[in-house]
Amino acid sequence: MNKIKLSLGVLILALVFSLSCLGVLSQDKPTVVIGLQAPITGDYAIEGEMAKQCVETAARMINEEGGVIDGRMIEIEVADDAFQPRAGALAATKFISMDEIVAVISTYGSPLVQATSDIYEKAEMINIAYGATNTDLSERGLKYFFRTCGRTDTQGMFFADEVVPYFDAKRIAIMHDNNTFSLGLAEETKKALQAKIDSGEVELVYFDGITPGESDYTVPLTKLRETNPDIFYYTAMFPEAGLIIRQAREIGIDVPFVGGDAAINEDFIRIAGLEYAAGCYQTQEALIEYFTNPEAVEFKENYKDAYGELPSSPWSVYAGDALMVLAEAIDKTGSTDSDVLVDYLKNEMKEFPSITGPIGFDEKGDRVGTGINLYVVNDDGSYSIVER
Repeated sequence: MNKIKLSLGVLILALVFSLSCLGVLSQDKPTVVIGLQAPITGDYAIEGEMAKQCVETAARMINEEGGVIDGRMIEIEVADDAFQPRAGALAATKFISMDEIVAVISTYGSPLVQATSDIYEKAEMINIAYGATNTDLSERGLKYFFRTCGRTDTQGMFFADEVVPYFDAKRIAIMHDNNTFSLGLAEETKKALQAKIDSGEVELVYFDGITPGESDYTVPLTKLRETNPDIFYYTAMFPEAGLIIRQAREIGIDVPFVGGDAAINEDFIRIAGLEYAAGCYQTQEALIEYFTNPEAVEFKENYKDAYGELPSSPWSVYAGDALMVLAEAIDKTGSTDSDVLVDYLKNEMKEFPSITGPIGFDEKGDRVGTGINLYVVNDDGSYSIVER
């Protein structure tokens, strides 16, 4: 009897020792390090902070499921670009100098992505933009550039084909701020409207830019008011959009205000004031609160558990999507080699079930199948999809 107990005890000790050894070995596996370049400080810090939270949430979800390549954990390295070109170049240079960085999620803003993607391309490092919609970004023949968001030409066509008829608008005013993203969206919208303009169905009565960073836009707004538009489409960023809608209403511009996909968020409402923000519209890619697929539900639960409320921007969630597709490619190929991953993303990934729905990429690195909606800011500051 004692011998049986002794043998059993030895077996238990051996099992415990074996399991502990396996745990040590698992912990000793090198992490897979993914870089996140984002505006953590500066005027667009709200976007960068939400992107960081979304990527960290996605990383926790992946790691809790066992990580990638037989148990390797995902680790996130963050570099702040403050939405500044010089800081963006420094962030990209930092990442390409780090041997452990496998790929980069980069960044918010087409102007920064325009420059940093060239840096990553020369280093042959995969970079997935999450908040950069300028059409030309993916027309440059880059091999290592991808994006999980849509393109401005898609949004321009949506405005022309869906928004203008919804408001029965005949006289259209478009205002931008001359930066790569804003002017690109304005020009894509003008291009999408051209057939209607040529047929006399609509008239583009105002098309001009403002200087970002100013505090008084009454001069260009007065010029816009004199054109007597039926609709006012502002294609630039939220810090100026908040001022512009308040000043527009104060000088008597009471036509529907429609912001592009970077014009309206929590800071827009704060800057404009709810009395002016309520009733404003936005052409925007789908917000996370409206997704009901299992991956989105799981993400929302994890995000709310950690941060209390859902991200108010779609771009930050696309950063989470970028990590999801990278992890899937790494796990399925068993590799962290850039060329192997590029081949998988472009040729093998078809309708991968990610947070914002199925994801695949074309040869240009553009996401296949993103959708645009028209949103309105409600009286309580929440958003609703406008049913057309």
